[in-house]
Amino acid sequence: MSLQNRVDPFGVIHARSEKGTMMGNRGGRIHYPATKTLTNRRWAGKAWIICVTSFKGSKREVMGEGYTELFFLDEVTALASGHRPCFECRRPAAKAYQAAWQKAANLDSPPKVGVMDPTLHNERVEDKIFRTHTIAKEKLVSGVMFSHGGEVLVMKQDRLLQWSFSGYSQSPLTQHDLPEHVTCLTPPATIAALTCGYEPLWHETAK
Repeated sequence: MSLQNRVDPFGVIHARSEKGTMMGNRGGRIHYPATKTLTNRRWAGKAWIICVTSFKGSKREVMGEGYTELFFLDEVTALASGHRPCFECRRPAAKAYQAAWQKAANLDSPPKVGVMDPTLHNERVEDKIFRTHTIAKEKLVSGVMFSHGGEVLVMKQDRLLQWSFSGYSQSPLTQHDLPEHVTCLTPPATIAALTCGYEPLWHETAK
C-alpha cells in the first residue's frame, strides 16, 4: 500500500503510487513511525523545504523515526505547494532563490530563512487551511501554477501545461483563453522570485 507522502500543488498530502523526482519536509515529523501514517498535523514548523532524493549517499527509512519525507512531481509542484529550496542539499538553488527574492523585494541584502519562512507560511496557510491567491493572467510567468476548470495548469514559457501526479500534458487552452484573473496556487513571494529569474527544476514530461 502506498504511503501518504505525495504532495499536490494545493499542498495536500496523498497516498499515491507514482514516484516523485523531488523530496522535502515541513519542519519535522508529522507521522506515527509505528504505522507510517500521518498524524492530524500537516506541518511541524514553518521551514518547508525542497530537497533532492539522493544526497552524499545517505540512506533513510521513509517515514521512520526522523522527519516526515514528502515527495513532489518536481520543484515546480513543490514551489506551488509552498516549499522553498533547501540550503543543505540544494545550496546553489537556495542561493539563487534567495537572490531572486532579494531582487523582487528590492532588499539591500539577501533575506534570511527567518524572513522567508514566515512570509511563505502566511501566504500558504490561513486558519490551518491552505490558501490560494487571485492573479491577473498577464502576470503569469513560467513556473506559476493555477487552477482553472477543475484542472491544475502551469505556464512554461509561452505554453500551458496540465499537471497530474504522473507528469504534464499539453493543455488545449492558451493564455488568451483564460479569464482575466485566475486562482493561483504558487505563493506570491515565490511568484516574485520566478518573475525575477529563479529557474526551478521541471519534470521530464514538461519538455
